[in-house]
Parts: sequence; C-alpha cells; structure tokens
Amino acid sequence: MDEQLAHYLQLWNLAQPQLLATTPTSHVYTVDHKGETVVLKLLTEYGWEERRGAAALRCFDGHGAVTVYQSDENAQLLEYVAGDDLVSRVQSSSAGDAAATRIIARVLKQLHSVPQTEACADLLSLKTWFQELFARADADEAESSESIFVRGACVARHLLDDPSDVCVLHGDIHHMNIRHSAARGWLAFDPKGLIGERTYDCANTLCNPFRGTLRYDLLVHNEARLLRNAAILSEELAIDLARILAYTYAYSCLSAVWSLGSAVEGDGAAQWALNIARIIEPHLPILGFGCNIEFGRSKS
Repeated sequence: MDEQLAHYLQLWNLAQPQLLATTPTSHVYTVDHKGETVVLKLLTEYGWEERRGAAALRCFDGHGAVTVYQSDENAQLLEYVAGDDLVSRVQSSSAGDAAATRIIARVLKQLHSVPQTEACADLLSLKTWFQELFARADADEAESSESIFVRGACVARHLLDDPSDVCVLHGDIHHMNIRHSAARGWLAFDPKGLIGERTYDCANTLCNPFRGTLRYDLLVHNEARLLRNAAILSEELAIDLARILAYTYAYSCLSAVWSLGSAVEGDGAAQWALNIARIIEPHLPILGFGCNIEFGRSKS
C-alpha cells in the first residue's frame, strides 16, 4: 500500500480504500469512515490549488457544496456524493439543458449567500486569477497586435476595476462539478477558491460541457444555446445579461491562454475557448476594440 495512503488511513481512522480517480493534482479514493462512505483526496506535488479549494469549501460550510471533514496540507476528507452529475440532462434535450442551467443557478445562489469571514479573505482574488491573460495582452500590445487577448484583457480590466456583489466563488462551476445527493440535493465540489464578483461563476458554465469532440463542439459553440442559457442565469440570479456575457468573454480568453501554455491540452483546447469568445464578442456593448462602455450591474 502507498505510504501516504496508509498514513491517512491510520490518522483519520479510515478503511476499505477504493481508487476513484487520478489527476495531476490528486489521487482520489472512496473510503469507509465509521460506516459511512466518504472521499479521501491525497494531493500530489502539483496539488497546491486543491488546498485553496478546501479553504473555499470550509467557507461554504456545506451550503450548496460538499462538506470538508478533515484537511491538512497534503490530504482532504470530504463528503461523498454518489448521484449523477448534470451532463446527462444536457444530452437529453434542450429542455433538459435549460433545467440543468437552472439547477446550477440554484447551487450558485447557495454558494454566494454564505457570509464572508476573515478566513475567506485569504482566497485568491479575481485580479490575480486573470494575470496570465493580462501578461499575454501586454506582450501582444508590445508587438502592436490588436489580438483577441488584448480585447479580452481590456474587458476583464473594465469588469474587475468596478466589481459588484463580491463574494467567495467556486471558480470552476460546470456540469461535471455538481452531483446529486439523495440526502442534501445538488452539491458542488472541486472549487478553485477565489473571491470576487459573483458574475464570474456564470462564465465557466456557459463554456461547458467540454469533451473535445464534435458532438460537444456543436453544443457549446451553438450561439442560440449560449445566449439562452446566459439569459436563464441572468433571470435566476438577477445579474445583468451583458455583464454575464462580458465575464464569459473574458474568461474564454483567459482559458485559451492557459491552454496555449499547457503541454497537455495544447492549441485544440485554446481554439475551443476562443470560438466561444468570438461568438460572444459581437454581443458585447463595446465600440471597436475599446472598453469605454458601462456594462450593466446586478439587478439586486
């Protein structure tokens, strides 16, 4: 048995480990703890971001998210959610897709309703989160390029300089990061641990589900679907539609920069994200390449 696994089985009185998933940042097991199935997440050397995720889960305190039972620098013991995610609803029909978006909105309401504490203030700010997009835009501008990254950074700066409804964010809400609990309903997991305007949590949803296949290309790159789901989020969360689209545009540009810098995902994922940005761009209240138009604020 792996030494790290054996250590936490003994430390937290766990038994019957079954490997659930392996990612670059963690090895995830289901384990038995006092007769209950829970999740043990063992972090790899690249799992530093997972630590911030655990901090966000502690801030959410079980409201719309899984509960953290134990955690330290190298491992986390989490609530296990055995139910389905939301991908099957998206696949079923346009009505199912819309229903999944409404479920996501209800989860976001719970997450964003949690009061901020002093501990939550240590999470990563959205301005820091967007630094790689800003760096790419600065490099392009230095070469006199009016690239989509320059425009995306401009929109991001406009939004981040004048935030509305700042709260603890999940940071990676999509159809596979929400599962149904028979006891507690729909719950989110695997947060990034960010703090900033709540509108940002709409962006990743509108860019998913992502599977890198033609089937999902046609779904996610469907303009009518994107605008419909954005309108659902706007209505359910009382956030201005233009602001949701602006954040999704900025996020898509940021996601493309991440992918271009990744040896694993490469240009394919970057193109996926940029396709979404190009769909949104004509709908933004921007004059030319400028960002001197006021985006709407929350309706609440």
